[in-house]
Amino acid sequence: MKPVLKLLTLGLFALQAKAADQGATALKAGAAKVEFTPALASLPEGFIGILDPVYVRAVVLQSGKGKAALVSVDAGAIPDGVWQAASDAAAKLGIPREALQVTATHTHSVPRDLGDVLSARIADALKAAAARLEPANIAYGEGVSFINVNRNIIDPETRKWWEGPNYDGPSDKTVAVVKVEAANGTPIALYYNYAVHAVITGQLDKVSGDIPGATSRYIEDALDDKAVALWSEGAAGDQNPIFFQQTYDLREIRIKDFAARGIDISNTMLPGGKGLDRSNPQVQKLMKQQEQMIASMGQMLGEEVLHVARSNMNRAETVPAIYGSQKDITCPGRTRTDEGRAGAPGTYMDADPVPIRLSLLRVGDIVIGGVNAEVFNPIATKFKARSPFARTMMATLTNGYAPSGYIPHDAAYAQYTFEVVSSRLKPGCAEEAITDGLLDLIEGSEKARLR
Repeated sequence: MKPVLKLLTLGLFALQAKAADQGATALKAGAAKVEFTPALASLPEGFIGILDPVYVRAVVLQSGKGKAALVSVDAGAIPDGVWQAASDAAAKLGIPREALQVTATHTHSVPRDLGDVLSARIADALKAAAARLEPANIAYGEGVSFINVNRNIIDPETRKWWEGPNYDGPSDKTVAVVKVEAANGTPIALYYNYAVHAVITGQLDKVSGDIPGATSRYIEDALDDKAVALWSEGAAGDQNPIFFQQTYDLREIRIKDFAARGIDISNTMLPGGKGLDRSNPQVQKLMKQQEQMIASMGQMLGEEVLHVARSNMNRAETVPAIYGSQKDITCPGRTRTDEGRAGAPGTYMDADPVPIRLSLLRVGDIVIGGVNAEVFNPIATKFKARSPFARTMMATLTNGYAPSGYIPHDAAYAQYTFEVVSSRLKPGCAEEAITDGLLDLIEGSEKARLR
């Protein structure tokens, strides 16, 4: 099945440094973060409090006359309306839409209906970052972290697919780090990319940035709050935190509680803490442990990011060319006609083609390929392996939110996991369409560079 490619926007700009005018094209950068934690009294039904603050973080880059921006938002997703508003705000600062990447951290612990608030705070963060531009350089490095794990496994009792830590499943442990620092070596921003679902605090029903928030706050504190740490969500569609009580004790407690009321939820996963008896001492203990877990994982991942930034960076660039581009692809769609979370293949009827937005931001030979959906890990691994640039990463849930649901790689469609059976995409298209589409954008950046 071949993908249908529809080019919506493709804007490339290149600023090439020459010895004669390096002073005019030297990189400048600025970063900022803006809090948008909801007031306690304004929380929607289902939320019972606030665990930690949530932020919009932004870094603006300028090389010569061209600008680009990376934005990280403590949110489950970036609605299309928010992305459009962010693009408009960026344009007022001279940042083309094609050179803007707005990425959700994918925390499951922030209210969804915050579109206007997010749009305003993103605009504030971009404006503040742009106002702080100063001479800078940029470098890239990689490390590893083992706090993620493939989350699709055969249940040992039912012999059907279910959520749980699959230590043998595909799972990229790479932590990619982009360091932006002032000419005197003072850190401005650390942009880091890692693939794990931010779901630990989801059942606590408290506002939280989850692992991404804990990690960024830890990094910023370690740097005396002189730099901004931006989480970039890797291809985590099939990746969970390696320790996650929702799939173990808390799930079993909930199943038993509902069964006592004559309700079978054994093949569902209720959102948040719905149905949990919060007066149960065991539930209280497990939830407290989950609060501790995000701090632990945030510290572990944060230390790896700091380690890479301190000692594992390859060459820094002070006059990088900047390129930005975007395009849409479409793949055949389907609508599910039955129910059940996992374990059975599902039944479907044909549906309209599904659009997926791709983006590319290239700074020198650092490449960030963006996808506006939840992508399975092997697709990102394939893209990185085929990229002509070693310093390549994939940022998912970026620049809007596709109506695709999860995007599994082709081989995963034989596994009746909840991500696969709920996906609105037919098999045989998205893996190649995303990989080829991003590679096409890279090729376009090379052609622009040679012009």
